[in-house]
Amino acid sequence: MPESSEKIATNLRKGVLEYCVLALLQDREMYGLEIANELMDRELSASEGSLYPLLARMKTSGSVDTRWEQAAGSRSRKYYAITAEGQQQLATFEAVWNQISAQVYGLLGGHHG
Repeated sequence: MPESSEKIATNLRKGVLEYCVLALLQDREMYGLEIANELMDRELSASEGSLYPLLARMKTSGSVDTRWEQAAGSRSRKYYAITAEGQQQLATFEAVWNQISAQVYGLLGGHHG
């Protein structure tokens, strides 16, 4: 039975989600729901449910840092920011992604660039 395009897309998204989060955090720190909404808007994540465990792992691994902020009249929000380690991981991912995507395009008979 052939794999559905949705299953293939889901597996690919899972593999790159951490790096997509790091890419979002390059420009500014964001709180969790903000990250989830950005990823969902770009169709890179289907829900926020899998994001929070990922963010916790990223904090533990040192690729993101967190801080709490109390907004006026609302509850506290945990903001995530990319660390120097995270910047290095993202740069490495970008280099590997470019190489692998070129190799895949080559196998598929497409033209990269």
